[in-house]
Amino acid sequence: MHATASSNATATSNATVSSNATVSSNATPAASPLSRCITAATRRRLLPLSALMMGSLLSAGIAQADISDGVIKIGYLADMSGIYRDLAGPGGLDALKMAVEDFGGSVNGMPIEVLSADDRNSADVGANTVRGWIDQQNVDMVAGLVASSVSIAVTRILAEQDTLGIVSGSAASSITNEHCTPNHVHWVYDTYPLAHGTAKAIVDEGGDSWFLLTADYAFGHALEGDVEKVVNENGGTIVGKVRHPFPTSDFSSYILQAQGSGAKIVGLANAGSDTVNALTTASQFGVVQAGQSLAGLLIFLNDVHALGLEVAQGLQLTTGWYWDLNDETRAWSQRYHERNERMPTMVQAGIYSSTLHYLNAVAATGSDDTAIVRARMGETPVNDMFANNGTIRADGRMVHDMYLVKVKAPSESQGEWDVYDVIRTIPGAEAYRPLADSQCELVKG
Repeated sequence: MHATASSNATATSNATVSSNATVSSNATPAASPLSRCITAATRRRLLPLSALMMGSLLSAGIAQADISDGVIKIGYLADMSGIYRDLAGPGGLDALKMAVEDFGGSVNGMPIEVLSADDRNSADVGANTVRGWIDQQNVDMVAGLVASSVSIAVTRILAEQDTLGIVSGSAASSITNEHCTPNHVHWVYDTYPLAHGTAKAIVDEGGDSWFLLTADYAFGHALEGDVEKVVNENGGTIVGKVRHPFPTSDFSSYILQAQGSGAKIVGLANAGSDTVNALTTASQFGVVQAGQSLAGLLIFLNDVHALGLEVAQGLQLTTGWYWDLNDETRAWSQRYHERNERMPTMVQAGIYSSTLHYLNAVAATGSDDTAIVRARMGETPVNDMFANNGTIRADGRMVHDMYLVKVKAPSESQGEWDVYDVIRTIPGAEAYRPLADSQCELVKG
């Protein structure tokens, strides 16, 4: 396993091409004028940085002395070929490269280099890849990180090696709770706001008896626990639950158990193709027609697109971002669409946002030192096309608004990617676990 993981990581990293990351125009096909432009709002945020760079750094030599090897290296680790490919995958890598391009391809005159690897949803592969990146290639920051089991394994390596990581794709709230470290930040979402946003809204509307269908690994367990807590605290009951292997293609027996439970709500505590397969099976078995409702506890834009509105219509879910929220999200998403021929998921948007925030911190401090950069990131509000006045807490949680949405009926949609109605904005302070309830050693006591 170790030898295979190491060789795979090396091959993938070399194939990704550091030169393509440094010379950003080589990373994607020729862009249209719209793709080449940065939104006005983004320019307004980058211009103060330019002034700061010129005013705060007395010479290139000072910056050179503080960037350990004269290059900023970012390693992108994600599922590039499996169940979570469309959630982050190659599209997330391109979002990261968009951030590098928009930043100018260098920090204080030093190039930005991007490596990437497919973690194959394996904690061993992910950990071995990151260890090799740090030991052999001096990677400064690890981005992406989708499967929760991979992220938890990788963040342990980052803490041991004093390297920074930004988790964008993982859902487990434990990543900034019992598994927190001073070396990583959790950017887009986690199971706590998913459970509180979706489950509480459904219980409040009368959906007070639940059957949970859960993916049997770290993320699924975390989401299941958070949903149980929310349902019970708000007067509901969990009448049954079943865990399925990750991944699973045949959900027939699990859906039959859910139907036999008599629960009003069948909650899907899974993700990716598992969710798509479960919803497809539920549709085939007539779950909704028989009087039960389905709750997608982690549904992404790509899932709804794959299912189609005929199957997904009426689903309520919580998301950390949506491409059609406002003019700024639409402008950035159009640029992304021109490069990738699809609209971005919240994870892909979060990868762009977090990469820019990291690069801003490196430029402002003139350093790639993990503690210095992490401190600067925490001091600086996140204001971009992803978040408005987002903040990074001591536990590493980036707190920002979340959105309760409902999937449109086909007759309500005005285009291929017009799939959500925003029902409610959930303020960040309300959405995420209070620090007072945290088990994170960085904030306890």
